[in-house]
Amino acid sequence: MGGQISTLGQTQGGRVAGVVGFTFAVQAAFAAYSVPAQSDKFYDLAGSLGFISTTLVSLMSPAIISRFSTGRQIPFSFPTLASHHPRQLLISGMIALWAGRLGYYLFGRVLKHGKDSRFDEIKKNTGQFSVAWLGQATWITLVSLPAILVNTIPRAAHPALGLRDLIGVGIWAGGLGLEILADSQKSAWRSDKDAKKHDEKFIQSGLWSISRHPNYLGEVLLQFGPPLLSTAVAPPQWKYIGFVSPLFTYLLLRYASGVPPLEKSAEKKWGKEQDWAKYRDTTGVLIPGIGKGKVA
Repeated sequence: MGGQISTLGQTQGGRVAGVVGFTFAVQAAFAAYSVPAQSDKFYDLAGSLGFISTTLVSLMSPAIISRFSTGRQIPFSFPTLASHHPRQLLISGMIALWAGRLGYYLFGRVLKHGKDSRFDEIKKNTGQFSVAWLGQATWITLVSLPAILVNTIPRAAHPALGLRDLIGVGIWAGGLGLEILADSQKSAWRSDKDAKKHDEKFIQSGLWSISRHPNYLGEVLLQFGPPLLSTAVAPPQWKYIGFVSPLFTYLLLRYASGVPPLEKSAEKKWGKEQDWAKYRDTTGVLIPGIGKGKVA
């Protein structure tokens, strides 16, 4: 098995590069319409479809490469579920389920409000809006990397599922459950507010009583699951690179497009109010008990 994995490592870069090229091409296709039209309507939908299509292409890549490497003119047929290792099906299902749920939630929000406020100014600038689409392609690539690594290695080179795989699935499921529960609690809170059942200005109940952004905490946590599956099969030089996914997710949410704009907006609305100041100064920004106070 060691020699086989070593041999695979020599060609793994080419396989990964092909899938990454496809990922960037899909986002470029959406951008080709959206940037000139100054439309952000399909941004989140393109992100969700990007994750799903990247995963599917990576899942089919060993069969596609085998077809063209033989040089034989035989009809191509799509691989069946039985032609994939259970690890490949597991990690692909994890990415597809998460991305489908995220896309449904975000795209539904855009349809409801008619726009995404993040792009009110950016979409008017061709360069900045193009960079946003490039950033999304990069995001998809880095977060999908564990699945790409697992799927681009042929079934025969995979060891049997083990405890590490099960722990990875468990972490992913726990993080996803946390994210879903946090989103559900906030949606219920908003519905009650719209129905005049309370007049609270911001949510501070349920999971939101111990974390100012529990949905983001769940998002970061779930991204630690897929890399554990990839370490079971990736060649030595690629073994731990999948952990760039949770690291990138944390940095993105904590210091870029997640927490900072939301906290800035909250400070602008309620910065002088005691309720907000007390909540902000006693509740961790992501992890309970850690990061209390204003976001730097």
